[in-house]
Amino acid sequence: MATKRTLQTPVLDQEAPGLLRLVLEQGGYAFVTMVGLGEGGDMGAAEAAREMAWEQIQGGPREDDVVVPVWREAYSMACLRVAKIWVDRGEAGEAMRVVDMGLIMGGGGVLRGEMEMAAETVGEMVRNEREKGSLVVEEGGRVSELHFNGVNDEELLQVLPIKSLSSTIVKKKSSLSLEGFLRDYFLSGNPVIISDA
Repeated sequence: MATKRTLQTPVLDQEAPGLLRLVLEQGGYAFVTMVGLGEGGDMGAAEAAREMAWEQIQGGPREDDVVVPVWREAYSMACLRVAKIWVDRGEAGEAMRVVDMGLIMGGGGVLRGEMEMAAETVGEMVRNEREKGSLVVEEGGRVSELHFNGVNDEELLQVLPIKSLSSTIVKKKSSLSLEGFLRDYFLSGNPVIISDA
């Protein structure tokens, strides 16, 4: 039986009450409420808390034209909470995206080290996920091996469009008509990115 992956945050767990008290002093009542709901696994609330902290960083109170530091720490806190939920859901890639933003925009205080550790942990999870799937394409575009998380290789090859793994150039077309798409791309099996449609 596979063990459940989790993101451990002992510093956050220890420092959260004090940090939340500082956020309350800055008027962050809604943030504190959303963090509480997010701790219970409510992704919507956790994301709302992260968004609230982001808004405070972007346009909130300033001291000597600098963002009040507690909001950067609050952003780090919210990012760690959201990342934990993504990891619990088995979505390490999404967790990594959130952790990256926390490292870029979060504070340099008590949670910085934990953000860095989370980046290492989640990065390892992402690498492990990538190693589970592999694709080997020979010269000429023929697929010789395809292994992806226990999916039947032959079945997957039948589902993929012809030449989908052998195309080297994907064209980008603007305002392509339905007739032009069908004639030039769909029937010939050539990939295309359609913009301004």
